[in-house]
Amino acid sequence: MVINDTEAILDLFRFLLEEEGFEVFLSSYPMQKTQEIENIRPDLIILDFIYGNQKSGWQMLQMLKMYRPTSHIPIIICTTAIDEVQEQEGYLSAQGVNVVYKPFDIDSLLLTVTHAFKTSSSALHNRDM
Repeated sequence: MVINDTEAILDLFRFLLEEEGFEVFLSSYPMQKTQEIENIRPDLIILDFIYGNQKSGWQMLQMLKMYRPTSHIPIIICTTAIDEVQEQEGYLSAQGVNVVYKPFDIDSLLLTVTHAFKTSSSALHNRDM
């Protein structure tokens, strides 16, 4: 699932991820209710940090991490808001949230996506033991 307010970015992510064999769900606005995400059941969320002047992505990230049914979903923050994200570095690291800054290198982005899936599946495997 990719959540970003820029249509061109959404199109780019759809193209890149579908080329890698992923099914992609796009949203141009941050979901207001975690139940919406729970119903979609994404394996991964790529989330922008700021929408317009609002830190809606940050608020959504916190809601997802605090809501038990969505707390395990790996999240990658993809943003130009370097200062804002660096202020939250400790929290993001503790939550296992990866960060990719725009403009990004496509290979690095895809590597981060692959890493997020591997980290998530090994965490789920260890949790089930």
